Amino acid sequence: MYPIKFSNLYYEKIWGGRKLEDYRTNLPKGNIGESWEIACHKNGMSIISNGKYKGKALIEIIKEYKNLIVGDKIYIDKFTDRDFPLLIKIINSNENLSVQVHPNDKYAHRVENDNGKVEAWYIIDCEEGAEIIVGTTGCTKEEFKRSCTEGTVEGCMNKIAVKPGELFLIEPGLLHSIGKGILLAEIQQNSDITYRVYDYHRGRELHIDKALDVVNFNGGTKSLCINNDLVIQNHMNSEKFNIDIYNIKGSYSETSDKDKFFVFTCVEGKGKISFVDEGLRKFIDISILESFLIPAYLGEYILIGDMKLIKSHVF
Repeated sequence: MYPIKFSNLYYEKIWGGRKLEDYRTNLPKGNIGESWEIACHKNGMSIISNGKYKGKALIEIIKEYKNLIVGDKIYIDKFTDRDFPLLIKIINSNENLSVQVHPNDKYAHRVENDNGKVEAWYIIDCEEGAEIIVGTTGCTKEEFKRSCTEGTVEGCMNKIAVKPGELFLIEPGLLHSIGKGILLAEIQQNSDITYRVYDYHRGRELHIDKALDVVNFNGGTKSLCINNDLVIQNHMNSEKFNIDIYNIKGSYSETSDKDKFFVFTCVEGKGKISFVDEGLRKFIDISILESFLIPAYLGEYILIGDMKLIKSHVF
């Protein structure tokens, strides 16, 4: 076992841009809105980019090595792409995303034959004055439905100014949108279900009836403060995943968990990860915006450098 890195899966979006060129040299042409960093979904499957598994799909090595990759509490005999619990993205919004909402598992399983979606946003960079939408200003369901018909949805939305280093939890039923001029890491439940209610007159399909089925008009969120003086912060515990923030200055050693895998995403700086494979001490470089998977049975590893990492894991 070794820390596994993946090729970027790029998606052009009507609201995307070219911000990722500040960090990478492999960006394809077009307005790139999303880079799927670690994905095991019917709409995007990660391909390994390092080591002896290079070129293999994530689902292939899970089926080959089973719990050694994902962990004793995650692997099941008939493991499919839907059973992988996390999807990690980098999002670049050159324009506002649609105002949207995600269903919970119960609704998504029944209506979409897919998972529901909980997600978290870590703001990596943003333009001055950049905002996100989270929840409403207190409107009723009837007022909101009328605003969808009249095109006045923006007046019902709760807007929050953001800055780099902030972390937000977006739960199912919460109306939300990423405003223009933001680069963020998105850690989410493994799903690609979105119901749009307003799209800034861009002509794309809206899903108002389904959205009204799942919207929670009492929902909200707030920024979770990050203390950069702490090496590790257990920062977010949700029903579907946990997030820890690692501030590495020098080195930090820990051991993998045989019950589950970990995913790390570098959001500041750079460094290396050291581990032992087949009796030899090895090192893998870590660059900003890179994600890598720690297999459940990897064993001890050492994070080395000057960098900030998001660690994502379940239970």
